Amino acid sequence: MPGRRACMDWLRLFFPQPVGITWHERVRMVLGTGLGIALVAVLAHQLETSLPTPWMVASIGASAVLVIAVPASPLAQPWAVLAGSAVSFLTGIACASWIGDVVLACGMAVGLAVAAMLALRCLHPPGGALALFAVLHPPEATLPAAGPLLLNVSVLVLAAIVYNHLTGRSYPHGQKAAAAAAPAGGSAFTSADVDAALAHYNDVLDISRADLEGLLHLAGRAAFQRTLGELRCSDIMSAPVHAVVPGTALADAWTLMRRQAVKALPVIGPRRDVVGIITVADFMRLANLDTHEGVGERLRKLILGRSRQPDQVASLMSIPAQQVQAGQPLMDLVPLFSEAGHHHFPVVDEQGQLAGIITQTDLVRALARAVAPR
Repeated sequence: MPGRRACMDWLRLFFPQPVGITWHERVRMVLGTGLGIALVAVLAHQLETSLPTPWMVASIGASAVLVIAVPASPLAQPWAVLAGSAVSFLTGIACASWIGDVVLACGMAVGLAVAAMLALRCLHPPGGALALFAVLHPPEATLPAAGPLLLNVSVLVLAAIVYNHLTGRSYPHGQKAAAAAAPAGGSAFTSADVDAALAHYNDVLDISRADLEGLLHLAGRAAFQRTLGELRCSDIMSAPVHAVVPGTALADAWTLMRRQAVKALPVIGPRRDVVGIITVADFMRLANLDTHEGVGERLRKLILGRSRQPDQVASLMSIPAQQVQAGQPLMDLVPLFSEAGHHHFPVVDEQGQLAGIITQTDLVRALARAVAPR
């Protein structure tokens, strides 16, 4: 039944998801929170004064979990811990003093504390506990009590900075997105797209915008590499391929390129092995483009023959021609096209014979299919 299915789906929301961390990270969290609280307790107790104020507050335990267990969270950054605790405590004191009804004061204290933390960009969940403590324990929650409280919080933050640094965690953790370009290889979105998605989501995430964008890029790259990792050169190559032999006349090679609308011709030997490649760029270079004569006229003279000019493919082809194997992963070609400046790659089979050719157009078409939504 639809109603029962909906009820079961709702109940599944209460089932906890597995925590994807190693045992090493679990031990790091346990030791860090225990050591941090112990350090705060020792120093705070030694500096205890005769004021009727608590030398330690319970909300420090919740703050310790945040700054040690999730040091990358925006809720655990030093500004959030220090300012969020202070403004919440002061808000609770004010509500306890100005609102006579303790029930109403509890709600107002926590609500106004959250509003103040949002306004100051220092949202820190234990701040709600501090605001509530100030209302429920007015004799202990006074302005002089803010001193021991800030001491507790400051010692905890300092301990977190040292401990996270020693255990390989970044704290304070950068919360702004890097200005660098997105990582190459599969990130089909921009920073503006991330901003638009966050605005549409309209919820507070326990992860910084920079980390979220980085995770999305990594996920996109992994999916991109997984998709392309399954492709081989033989999957996207153009075949059959037009080719010439070293003794082919330049005029015939040029005519073949024009007729077939291709920009490169592999040059093959007697066993169909690739011995070179001739491209439109080779014809352009031989046509001496730095003169003022028209390009068409120079090509005409070149093809029809002119004294002291080569007349066969063997004299103009590029040697050696970089070639790829038919079974080679397509990902191997991405840096060759993007960084090495190549435009065409003859593809050979296991016997070393010409099997096809891959152009930039073939690669772009494969990339487009890889990133297209399914």
